[in-house]
Formats: sequence, C-alpha cells, structure tokens
Amino acid sequence: MGTRQQGTLTQWDDAKGYGFITPDAGGGRLFVHARAFGLRAWRPYLGERLSYEPGRDAQGKARAQRVKALEPRRPQPAARRAPAARRAPDAARGGAVLVLIPAFAALVLAVHLAWSLPHAVWGGYMALSLATFIVYAGDKRAARKGQWRVAESTLHGLALCGGWPGALLAQQLLAHKRNKPVFMRVFWGTVALNILAFIALFTPALMPWGRLLS
Repeated sequence: MGTRQQGTLTQWDDAKGYGFITPDAGGGRLFVHARAFGLRAWRPYLGERLSYEPGRDAQGKARAQRVKALEPRRPQPAARRAPAARRAPDAARGGAVLVLIPAFAALVLAVHLAWSLPHAVWGGYMALSLATFIVYAGDKRAARKGQWRVAESTLHGLALCGGWPGALLAQQLLAHKRNKPVFMRVFWGTVALNILAFIALFTPALMPWGRLLS
C-alpha cells in the first residue's frame, strides 16, 4: 500500500464516472475512476478535497486509488419554496396535462373498435408505461441520495417507444424533471412522435397512403 497523498478533484464527468485529481504536491493530474471512491452516499464534485493512494492500472498508467474525502459532503443550497399563489397554477397545469393520458386511451379504444388493434399494442403501452414510471422513481430516489442517475436519453427513449404515459404520470406525481425546460421540450417531442407513429401505423383510413391502398 502506497503513502497517501492529498489533492483536489479538478475535473469530473458524472455520466462517464471518471475525472482527474490535481495533487497538492504538484505534478501531473491523476486519473480517478468512480470505483476508487468505494461506497459512499454522494457523488464526487468539482473542488472536493480528497486523499488517495497513487497507483497504476494494468497498462501502467498513473491513477488514484482508495480515494477518501477530506471534508464532509458539500452542503446543498436549501430549496426555495414557491409562494402558494405560484404553486396553485403549477398544480393546475400538472392536472391538465394528465388529461392527455385518458384522451390517448380513448383514441386507442376508438382505433381498436374501428380497425381491431392487436392486443400486443395495449399490452406494450401498459408495460412500457409501468417500466418508465419505475425508472423515473428510481432516478428521483438517486437524485435525493446523490447517487448515479439514469441518463436523460434513456428516459426519452422509453417515452418515445410508448412509455410516455408512465413518464407523464411520474413527472406530476413525483415532481421529477417537470421543471427542466430543455428536458420537457424533448419529452413533448417524443410524445408527439409516438402519437403520430401510432396514428400512421394503426389508422389507415386517416392517412393519405392508407386511403390510396384501401
């Protein structure tokens, strides 16, 4: 076991799970992987003071091992509660968007009565919505505990494939992701694409090429 040294985390890629430590003693930065931190309740963050053992990987490249924090977890700023007058419209808007779920269910039922949808379509939407809700709940829990998060591309992919009703429900019930404008713009794009794909695939009489082929 090498002599422990100290340094500061000066670069960190949370998505890839690695970064670099700048040693207090000078010299080049040391690569550090998330596994080197072991089990702890929060993610590494820029500027964190660390102690570590210098080592090398299988290719002989220098890296930090058995990393430990030198200070308590960085305090998180207290969340500011929105005034009651502002929270009420937000709740009303949240309830309004949930109307889209029964509206889409009514569309699916109407299409089924008109063109006899395969049962797999119903089951697929239900299964994907349940899975998406569970993934959102897991990501919300990870956010609270400072653990590794689910990639936003994964959440959008689930929504695009048909899990958007579960995502919409999770956003409102769990208050997760709904206040991120960029995320929500992409999310609504996936909802629109999924609904358009559903109409194109299962309502031939409503589409131009469906009328040509009928």
